[in-house]
Amino acid sequence: MKISWIAAAMLILTLGVVGSGQPVDAVHTPAKGSAERKAILDALCGDQQVVYKVLFFKVHNGWAWLDVTPLDSKGNAIAEGGPNLLHLENGVWKVLDLTKVPEDPKDPLGPENASPGFIRNLKKTFPGVPGDIFPRPGH
Repeated sequence: MKISWIAAAMLILTLGVVGSGQPVDAVHTPAKGSAERKAILDALCGDQQVVYKVLFFKVHNGWAWLDVTPLDSKGNAIAEGGPNLLHLENGVWKVLDLTKVPEDPKDPLGPENASPGFIRNLKKTFPGVPGDIFPRPGH
């Protein structure tokens, strides 16, 4: 298969930006082994030695939404896990506190469900979050 030099240049630029830790202006799931994926998961781990089973992972323009389960060295869950919101601030990924999002009595699952009501409240709490990083209902 032949690709044009323009397509090849666009691919190289895209891969260079994704791997650099700079925000990418397109929703994506960072590739396993990529610098971006490692930086986000490292921010989530903090000082702990944890491996995660990734259930959902989307990034867009410096924002990331992940649903993960922490595992031990044998692949067994060591905690409940769940969803997380991260933001790239000054080149460093930061885990944001989802307890700051106002609860909706009609949506008791909150971030576990990522319903339209929860996402609406989350966007009010954390302006600038792109809506396309969240799972679609039923997924």
